[in-house]
Amino acid sequence: MNIVLFHSTYGLRPAVRRAADRLRAAGHEVWTPDLFEGRTFDTVEEGMAYKEETGKDELLRRAVLAAAPYSERGLVYAGFSFGASVAQTLALGDEKARGLLLVHGTSDIAENASVDELPVQLHVAEPDPFETDDWLTAWYLRMGRAGADVEVYRYAGAGHLYTDPDLPDYDEEAAEATWRVALGFLDALEEDQPAR
Repeated sequence: MNIVLFHSTYGLRPAVRRAADRLRAAGHEVWTPDLFEGRTFDTVEEGMAYKEETGKDELLRRAVLAAAPYSERGLVYAGFSFGASVAQTLALGDEKARGLLLVHGTSDIAENASVDELPVQLHVAEPDPFETDDWLTAWYLRMGRAGADVEVYRYAGAGHLYTDPDLPDYDEEAAEATWRVALGFLDALEEDQPAR
């Protein structure tokens, strides 16, 4: 599969590059756009401040420009936390999207969003301070109404960014389970889904 993988508000840190390498080792082609133009942050607060300063529209513009050269191939959009929200926005607007892999995050869904059985897989901590149970229930229903085929996996007791070995949130068991399921999801897309 052709995958574009977006980083979290910490920026394009080593964990994102390692995740991309893991996907490549499984036979996928992966791009990791740097939406923060080389900046990385040590705390989520610093990353959020940069995100607010740069603005949602500018960050989405960067994401669209980064994905555009590959979108004709039929991309799987993927991301971590903030990057997942970016991936979701792009996937719902790309009729050639092959799938959507969300890790640690979701985003608002436009009222008029419509997809043709887009495969979507979400991995999120339980509980997660950024993805509350009420929010996730509403998100799941809205994604279904938009036409997505959604799977949700929760990881009890894990921290928000539990797949990142360099952060206090890291949970090795949850991270390995996530990668096992996510790689199976990508394999199934490769086997079962015709190009759109």
